[in-house]
Amino acid sequence: MEQLRICLGILAWLVFGNTVSGQSHFIARDGMIHFKSDAPLELIEARSEHLSGVLQPESDGFAFSVDIRSFQGFNSPLQREHFNENYLESRRFPRATFTGKIIEDIDFSEPGSYEVRAKGQLEVHGVRQERIIKGRLDIGKDGIRISAAFSVLLEDHQISIPQIVYQKIAEEILVDLNINLRPLEAK
Repeated sequence: MEQLRICLGILAWLVFGNTVSGQSHFIARDGMIHFKSDAPLELIEARSEHLSGVLQPESDGFAFSVDIRSFQGFNSPLQREHFNENYLESRRFPRATFTGKIIEDIDFSEPGSYEVRAKGQLEVHGVRQERIIKGRLDIGKDGIRISAAFSVLLEDHQISIPQIVYQKIAEEILVDLNINLRPLEAK
């Protein structure tokens, strides 16, 4: 838990720098992220409920992070072990992150649903790629819900698939996420 707080603090500092007293931020510690590898010989799915993030409406800046080792739901414990040790190398690259800004001008004081594009750096397996990811922002009186679906090409993040399992792991991984952010007033 302490590691999560430190990571959120570092991500917030990296994205937002010094903030003016009284600025509102939104924060989440328990979002859901799910991935699916739909290869010819095997379907692999896993999810984590440890997606964390911060959003600063004034700058439209955001930072999201998930611990790779928190993914559960593989077809077997051995598959999870291979995912962590052989493919994502989670000891060496323990987190996946997405930091950047929302492209559209959104009035965060107006409740409603908004289709948005987020532009930023997606880092997986230690490799950063600039991405634009489409999503939906639902702004309510209690906070903001973000949902998105996108794909990740393994080769874009230097994740190689051994020939022996090539038909069991898709080259393109489908990802979807949902996260609820709650207001956190800066002091």
